[in-house]
Amino acid sequence: MIVAPLRPEQIGEVQKLMELGEPYISARTLSDYWLYATLFSSTCPIAITDDGTVVGAVIAFQSQDDPAEVYVQDVMTHPQHRRRGIVRTLLQNVRSQAEARGCRRLYLTSEPDNRAAHASWTALGFVNTPGNHEVAGVSVISDFKGPGRDRAVYQLNLDQK
Repeated sequence: MIVAPLRPEQIGEVQKLMELGEPYISARTLSDYWLYATLFSSTCPIAITDDGTVVGAVIAFQSQDDPAEVYVQDVMTHPQHRRRGIVRTLLQNVRSQAEARGCRRLYLTSEPDNRAAHASWTALGFVNTPGNHEVAGVSVISDFKGPGRDRAVYQLNLDQK
């Protein structure tokens, strides 16, 4: 497996990969992925098999409001390639980029009922931040992404050198 920054020639494959994440991931437009590949490629790594197939992707951004934070927007592994450490490898790549830039934390959100995501994030060292209510033992912040868009929020504090 090769890990590389997202490039414009791979956006169609990444969009198709993200479509497999429904209902928890909503694939973005080709225009959005073009922006990710040209403006944020260093924090948008993809996993590619030896035959050139994209089997995993992370879309993440360094905050402009608080440059010490990196927000992980989407994480997806092709269903036929799960449980092989792809997400761990991709997120380690994002973490390395963030640490090199002096960032203090990675954070992401998840649908409150996405139990598989909750298990993944906690296994990778992310902490479910306190919210204002719980759903099946997961702390949730009401309206985090707008009215009616409750989210579980996870953070990973980064080492400061």
